[in-house]
Amino acid sequence: MSAIGELQRLNTSTGGPPRKRDTRAARKRDTRAALLFLLPWFAGLLLITAGPVAASLVLGFTDYNLIQPPEFNGLENFERMLSDERLHNALRVTFTYVLVSVPLQLACALGLALLLDRGMRGLAFYRSAFYLPSLLGSSVAIAVLWRQIFGAEGLINQFLNVFGIQGTGWISDPDTALSTLIVLNVWTFGAPMVIFLAGLRQIPVMYYEAASIDGAGRWTQFRRITVPLLSPIIFFNLVLQIIHAFQSFTQAFVVSGGTGGPSDSTMFYTLYLYQRGFGSFDMGYASALAWLLLLIIAAFTAVNFWAAKRWVFYDD
Repeated sequence: MSAIGELQRLNTSTGGPPRKRDTRAARKRDTRAALLFLLPWFAGLLLITAGPVAASLVLGFTDYNLIQPPEFNGLENFERMLSDERLHNALRVTFTYVLVSVPLQLACALGLALLLDRGMRGLAFYRSAFYLPSLLGSSVAIAVLWRQIFGAEGLINQFLNVFGIQGTGWISDPDTALSTLIVLNVWTFGAPMVIFLAGLRQIPVMYYEAASIDGAGRWTQFRRITVPLLSPIIFFNLVLQIIHAFQSFTQAFVVSGGTGGPSDSTMFYTLYLYQRGFGSFDMGYASALAWLLLLIIAAFTAVNFWAAKRWVFYDD
């Protein structure tokens, strides 16, 4: 009874328990405060992202050179794409880059993740060292370094000369220029490797122990246990790396000097878009190209999600 009496005394001295009206007013104050803190983010979303995206969609149906006011031309920009040979070449180069470099990158990332998952001394150091290329791979400095390594007098040819092999100008040769950029993208396997490693740590060890008792070898365990249980992580990395590969720009721009050469062999889609928009000031056509790229990436993503139903396995 003393506790109940004390509670009644406190309610009396403080005016009783909080009323619904006071609680509703406090919630409104919290909502206003939250909106106030979110206001800079919403402003950035509208002014920096949503606004330019909507403007590019409108400009895609105009003839605009950044100097004179845009003039509506209907579907002319999209019709030009059908006869634009340089665009067709840029699509061919970009598709080759994506379809070759992304599987190789994920294979290297998964292989190293499996190696690190077995445990070794200094694991934290190796994990950080392997992740570092992902942070630097898209930088201008690494692209300049890559041009020096694969140049006619670069490190690769100097190494080959030790064995009496005559090297070539890897970047100046149309047959090998794109391959150097593919190697550069494969080299930036650090981010998917870390994600793979985290996924491998979540697979219960008892599955491998049971498989070993049944006589399953390492390859069978990898095929029957690791890949199915890791398939959501593989799918996640695949979607992200495809989107990232389609958006590659810095490497091709720096290595080719902004020309996409030699002979347009490194003319990525984004580089061609840049040339049309800021080189030729054909901003209307460049806007249409940007939306075509968006549709291509969306199509690849949709196909991946459709195909995921056949090979990605979740707990449910």
